[in-house]
Amino acid sequence: MTSTTNDEDLLAQLGYKQELQRELSSFTNIGASMSAICICSGLTSLFGFGLLTGGPVVMTWGWIVVSFFTMMVGLAMAEICSAFPTSGGLYYWAARLSRPQHKAFASWMTGWFNLLGQMAVTAGVVFGLSLMIGATASIASDLTYTPTPGVIVAIHISIAFSIGLANSLGPKVMYYIMTVSTVWQVITPFLIVLVVLVKAPVKQSATFVFTEFKNETGIESVPWVVLVGLLTSQFTMTGYDASAHMTEETKNASVSGPVGIVMAIAVSAATGFLFIVGLLFGMQDYDSAIGTTTGLPLAQILLDAAGKDLTLFLMVVNIVCCWFASYSCLLANSRVIYAFSRDGAMPFSGLWHLIHPKLQIPLNATWLACFLYSILALPYLGNSTAFTAITSIATIGLYISYGIPIVCKLMNPDLFEKPGPFSLGRWSNVVGYIAVAWILLITCLFVLPTAMPVTAVNMNYACVLVGAVLFGAGGTYVLSAHKWFKGPVTNVDIPGHEGETAAFESGFKVST
Repeated sequence: MTSTTNDEDLLAQLGYKQELQRELSSFTNIGASMSAICICSGLTSLFGFGLLTGGPVVMTWGWIVVSFFTMMVGLAMAEICSAFPTSGGLYYWAARLSRPQHKAFASWMTGWFNLLGQMAVTAGVVFGLSLMIGATASIASDLTYTPTPGVIVAIHISIAFSIGLANSLGPKVMYYIMTVSTVWQVITPFLIVLVVLVKAPVKQSATFVFTEFKNETGIESVPWVVLVGLLTSQFTMTGYDASAHMTEETKNASVSGPVGIVMAIAVSAATGFLFIVGLLFGMQDYDSAIGTTTGLPLAQILLDAAGKDLTLFLMVVNIVCCWFASYSCLLANSRVIYAFSRDGAMPFSGLWHLIHPKLQIPLNATWLACFLYSILALPYLGNSTAFTAITSIATIGLYISYGIPIVCKLMNPDLFEKPGPFSLGRWSNVVGYIAVAWILLITCLFVLPTAMPVTAVNMNYACVLVGAVLFGAGGTYVLSAHKWFKGPVTNVDIPGHEGETAAFESGFKVST
C-alpha cells in the first residue's frame, strides 16, 4: 500500500492523477519490454533479410554492435524514466526537459514519431506472425500450399482482433498474461536453438557462422550492404520504451520502469546472439533457406534440420511467443494513445483517453490501435516489400522519439537537476552523446535503398513515410497546433496536491 501511495504521490507531482490500476511488478514490467522486443518475432521475420544483406558475418557481429549501442540508448532513456515515470513517456520527457518556448513543439514531434513508430512496430510484429502462420500451414501441407497475400493480410487482421480482445479483459488478466509471456520469451529461443543443434544432421563451421559474407542485394558497395544489414538487428531491438509507458500501472515505478528498460535490452541481447548463432550453425543449406517456398527462411531451416513434426511443434511455440509480443506491443501503444489524448494532442482526444469505469483500461484507445494495425497491412496486397518499409519506418520513428528527450536533456542540464533513483551519475552525458550519435546514424541509414537497381517494387519507402510524418506533424503544428497545444496537461485534482504542480508553471497547461 505504501509503495502504491508513493507512486501516486510522485505521479501527482508530475501533474497527473492515478486513473489506471497498478498491477504490474518489476518482473512483469521487464516482461512488457522483453515481449515488445521479442527476439523470436524480429529475428524470425527478418532472418532471410539478414541472410541476403551481409549474411552470417553481418548478422552475428552486427548483433553485438547494435546491442551495445542500443544499451547506450536504453541507459539514457532509463535515467530520464526514473525521474518522470508517466504513461506519456518520451513526449512528456521532451516537454519537461525543454525551454518554455520549445517544449510544446518538442513534445508534439516526439509524441507523433513515437506513436506512429509504435504503430509500425506492432503492425510489423503482427504481420510477421501472420507470415509464420502461413509458413506453418505450408509445412503442414508438405509445401503444396503457399499462402497468397490476401490470406496473409486476412490472418494479420484476425490477429489484430485477437490481441484487441485479450487487451480488453482488464488489468488482472494483463498481469497473468505478462507473467507467462516473460517466461515464454526466454524459453522459446533456447528451445528452438537446442532442437536445431541436436537434430541437425550437419553443422556449419565457425568460419561460416562468424566470417561468411553474402550479398544478394545487387548493391556493389560492401560497406553499404553491411550497414543496411544492421536493420535485422536494430528492428528487433526496439520497443523497450514499453516499460516507460506502463509505469502508471507498475508498482515502485521510478525503479521498476528504468530497470525494465535496461534488463529487457540485456536479456534480449544475450538471447538474440545465441538464437542467431545457433540457427546459423544448424542451417543445412543457405540457398534452400533463402529460396524457401514456405515464405519464411527460419521455417525452412527448422524443416531441414529437425523434420516436419518437430518443425510444426516449434513453429506453434514460436507463434504463441509472437502473439504475446503483439499483445504487449498493443498494451504500450494504447497507453501512448491514452496519454497523448489526455493532453489533447490527437483528433477526437476526448474519445481516446477515456478509461473504462469497470475495466480501468483505455478501451477506446486499444481498439483504435487495432484498427490502424489492420490498415497498415493493406499495402502488402500490391507490394511484397511493404513489410520491409514498415520495419524501416518503425525503427526510424521510434528512435527519433527516443533521441529527442535525450538531446533536450543534454542541451538543458539545469532542467534535470533532480534525477530519480536510477542515475548514471558522471557517465550520464557520455552515454547520452553516444546514444544521440547512434540514433543519427541509423536514422540516415535506414532510408537507404536495400537493393539495386531500385524499382517501384523494391524501393525503400521509409524515406517517404518519415517525410510524411515530419511534414505532416510539423506542418500541422505550424498551421494549427501551435495555437492550442501547449504540451502536457495536468489533471491533478487530489486534495492536498494543489501546490505540487509548480513544475508545470513554465509552459505547461492546466486543464479546467
